[in-house]
Amino acid sequence: MKTIPILCLAMLLATACGAGAARREQPAGETRPPAAPAEYTYTVRNVYPHLRSSYTQGLLWADGVLWEGTGQHGESVLQRIDLATGGTETVAALPEREFGEGIALLDGKIYQLTWQSNTAHVYDAATGRKLRDFAYPGEGWGLTTDGASLYMSDGSATIRILDPATFRRKGSVTVTCEGRPVEFLNELEWIDGKIWANVYTTDAIVVIDPATGVVEGIVDLTGLLPVDDVTATTDVLNGIAYDPAAKRIFVTGKNWPKLFEIAIEKK
Repeated sequence: MKTIPILCLAMLLATACGAGAARREQPAGETRPPAAPAEYTYTVRNVYPHLRSSYTQGLLWADGVLWEGTGQHGESVLQRIDLATGGTETVAALPEREFGEGIALLDGKIYQLTWQSNTAHVYDAATGRKLRDFAYPGEGWGLTTDGASLYMSDGSATIRILDPATFRRKGSVTVTCEGRPVEFLNELEWIDGKIWANVYTTDAIVVIDPATGVVEGIVDLTGLLPVDDVTATTDVLNGIAYDPAAKRIFVTGKNWPKLFEIAIEKK
């Protein structure tokens, strides 16, 4: 399991986004501070079963299929999920030495990161056949796509922009909230031209402008998983999938027994 300092939503808002900081009038000629992000809450539209043993690292919806990449050494897989039943079909099992991370689907291929093995696996989405591996420096956390490039998080405030044909870096963007870097960016999802990112160990999702890295919104999912569903193995919120045809947003967490379809609204 990743071990980093525990953050909470209050710290994200207070430290990364400067919430609660004293505001002062802007003197003439002084640069205006970055705009504060919009704050959102949620409503639950539907609840679906989710395999409690799945340590969710990546989640995506494509062509009526819900895909999931899971983590933990000896347990990491790429799998399809039956939304109605929560049943899973394993497409690929990673070697025991590897800890699976985020996934993305582009041009009929599923890309799956590993945490510290410096390897991305590429599979044919239709058959599950492994096509090739790519090597990359540093850690792999989350992965998404705009339909042309791949966007990868590594636990820092930086999102790498990658060429899917070579996995070479084409650029990067630093994610900031009111001018301050937002670290521990984890699972990523592309939704209507923005990158949504789980912030590891928090109940927050940040909505990022991919061109500037600026956090334009914060979705507070505090209390999403009912207390009665929390056990000793329940871990943090992680996993965002978007169905663009039906405008559905799905979220879950590591070892959660439920997957939620949510709608967001401004606080």
